[in-house]
Amino acid sequence: MQKTALKVLILLLCAGISYSSFAQTAAPVKREFKFGKLLPSEFDTKSTGIDSAASAIKLFDVGDCYFELSSSSGQFVYVFERHVRYKILNKNGYDLANFNINLYKSSSSAKEDLSYMDAATYNMVDGKMVTSKLNKDAKFTEAFDKNHVIKKFTLPNVKEGSVIEFKYRIKSDFIFTLRGWKFQSDVPTLYTEYNVRIPEYFSYKHNFSGYYMVDHPVHQTINASYAAGVSSNSTLDKYSLSNVPALKDEPYVTTMDDYIPKVEFELNATNFPGQMYKDYTGSWSKIITELGTDENFGGYIDKNSYAKSVLPGILKGEKDTVAMVKLITNYVKSNLKWNKDYSKYSTVTNPKLIFEKKTGNSADINLALFNLLKEAKIEAYPVLVSTRENGAHPGYPIITAFDNVIAVAQINNKLCFLDATDTDLPVGMIDYENLNHKGFYIDLEKKGGNWLSTEPEASSEKTFAYSFTLDKENKLSGKINQYSKGYSALSLRNRYRKTNNQEEFVKNFKKDKTGLEITKYEILNLDNLDELLTESMDVVIEDNVEEAGNLVYFSPLLFERTKENLFKHEERKFPVDFAYPFKENYRITLNFPEEYEVEKLPKGGIYKLADNKGTFTITYIAEGKSLMVKSVINMNKSLYSSEDYFDLKELFKAIVEKQAEQIVFKKKV
Repeated sequence: MQKTALKVLILLLCAGISYSSFAQTAAPVKREFKFGKLLPSEFDTKSTGIDSAASAIKLFDVGDCYFELSSSSGQFVYVFERHVRYKILNKNGYDLANFNINLYKSSSSAKEDLSYMDAATYNMVDGKMVTSKLNKDAKFTEAFDKNHVIKKFTLPNVKEGSVIEFKYRIKSDFIFTLRGWKFQSDVPTLYTEYNVRIPEYFSYKHNFSGYYMVDHPVHQTINASYAAGVSSNSTLDKYSLSNVPALKDEPYVTTMDDYIPKVEFELNATNFPGQMYKDYTGSWSKIITELGTDENFGGYIDKNSYAKSVLPGILKGEKDTVAMVKLITNYVKSNLKWNKDYSKYSTVTNPKLIFEKKTGNSADINLALFNLLKEAKIEAYPVLVSTRENGAHPGYPIITAFDNVIAVAQINNKLCFLDATDTDLPVGMIDYENLNHKGFYIDLEKKGGNWLSTEPEASSEKTFAYSFTLDKENKLSGKINQYSKGYSALSLRNRYRKTNNQEEFVKNFKKDKTGLEITKYEILNLDNLDELLTESMDVVIEDNVEEAGNLVYFSPLLFERTKENLFKHEERKFPVDFAYPFKENYRITLNFPEEYEVEKLPKGGIYKLADNKGTFTITYIAEGKSLMVKSVINMNKSLYSSEDYFDLKELFKAIVEKQAEQIVFKKKV
């Protein structure tokens, strides 16, 4: 896959080309936004309606993207310009005065340059506008990593009521993907537009996403000039939105970027005069062919000398497919450490180099895993995924929307996903970030592929089993057993391994649990990933039982109850994404003193979503001097539509209220 700017010489463009046959239309009238030219009314702008509490308002945000020919190289580059202006309403908006611009550079000479930057703060003082320009000492450059540089700018004299603006220009060699545009942000926007001019030699895919329909008032052919005497037809597209509300964070999403109205661009094909039409990503088969020839994907997979040398020692004659897959996966996990970078491309061109380095990105590791599976004659395929942080893939052929790769193996007529980036991931489970509902498997030999569901087959489960005795001093003593399965177990294992020792882990566990003392802690099956992860604790608990007169109050779910309903908004335009189905069980057995009797027992209940999408049940049973409480939350799906939102909100409201209810005892006088 091409990763740098396409080389196009000026001579190629100029040689014998006539443009007289093309229909040409005048460029449309463009609304003017001039730097430093403010209207008095902009200082009077206020937030209203659903954004009445906003810290700032984006008065406008205007972008332009167009192409030039580099005078030094003769290559096409694209130019990205942005002009944005804000009204600061209160102190919470001051951070907008700290402006960052991210620039990328490759391992070759290709790079992005900030060719122009201007910024200013405007304040009204005694009826006159006072301008504070960007100071030279308020500009910083930070090398984020070997491929990224961050330019940082801080405006002076920002106050409540200030207007601030930034205008900058970036020139980029990376024309495979143009800079996209987001039409919504975390502050309300009065007006935003993006103008894109693409020469006739390039065909780009326009990928739209989000939950607002973006206006597309202009799509027409214009004449564009690139250098002296060089011009061609270009397609001008203008996209815009007005009065866009602030984007509000919501719980249980992949990334909020999935729900922002935006447009992104990936190169589909080129058609230069005197050259053959070249298709880059016009179809899945074309993408798969390009991946197959890429030295950091197909080339990496095809190098099998290392796999041949180590496989006999890994398998030791094992012929059972399930056992072979586990042995190979465990070998990779034991010998390679993930550097926490997601990628669909390896960093080197041979798996042997990664096993020598002993560390690498997700592609280094999972493509090495696939390389070994392939050599072992196990039917397996690479699977391209877009991580949750990267957002949902639009579904049509677009390579840049993927940012990771895992593997899938055919075992006993059943697909089994494999991910060797985390030593605590058992065979069949993939990293949480990969739980984005689907992945695209690719068959490099047949140059085919298809979408696969990556939904976990089983729920993630957590069971809390309490067995307590309450004494006359209202102190609880007994055992807590906790059982974890699936992603609950993965999370617990990761937390446990991040601590230096068990004592530190227990200390962290107790941190937010008032009155809890643990006299003995034991964890079982920490390294046996196929078994139930079990914690057993001997405990004494104080300060969790309240006494008022001769009445005693006790909340049986103690520390683990759901304390807050995270669904707070009246409506939600996008899905609720839990990543995986989950089940939480609470079983509490309580023995209480002879002198106590049950005065009030909360009423149990069953709460259900339609079509068995989720349930919550809670029951109370009193028998002699014992009580049993059982609470079960069972969410049977990982993804719920926006139409389910109100019912979900009501279900979790019931969970919070019912799990907080207290048992009331009465002391005998």
